[in-house]
Amino acid sequence: MSARVFVALGSNLGDRRAHLAAAVASLGATEGVEVWAVSGWHETRAVGGPAGQPDFLNGVLELRTELSPEDLLWLLQRIETRAGRDRRNEVRHGPRTLDLDLVLFGDERRAGPELVLPHPGLEERTFVLAPLAELAPELVLPGAGVSVAARLAALTQGAPR
Repeated sequence: MSARVFVALGSNLGDRRAHLAAAVASLGATEGVEVWAVSGWHETRAVGGPAGQPDFLNGVLELRTELSPEDLLWLLQRIETRAGRDRRNEVRHGPRTLDLDLVLFGDERRAGPELVLPHPGLEERTFVLAPLAELAPELVLPGAGVSVAARLAALTQGAPR
């Protein structure tokens, strides 16, 4: 049985669209992984990290996979590395060619040193919730117990457009 999985993508260095497209293509070409849907790309300001870093281009993928959560995480990290990301030498919340976060993996809940599911902070990140709402607005978030669309509306209510 394959799991319904959501991966958040982001890039703010180099050819952002090319980095994101290459990540989608790499995942789609992997045995045991099927790309079901891709959100639109959302331009967002970098949060935290060094001042003056470029804006991010963010989106979300919906996948079906036979891989375990750990194997999928390993695959995501390999794709990041091939795109030039060096986790050992990067600044926290700093610029990066590619950031792939496993945000939801079916109903899995994990709290290990390498993998936490659902992804911590998911329900506070509009840059993930907005593209996720394009793909699965009805999906109930495990922590809040409300739909993605409802949580996004609550976060953005009264926010400047």
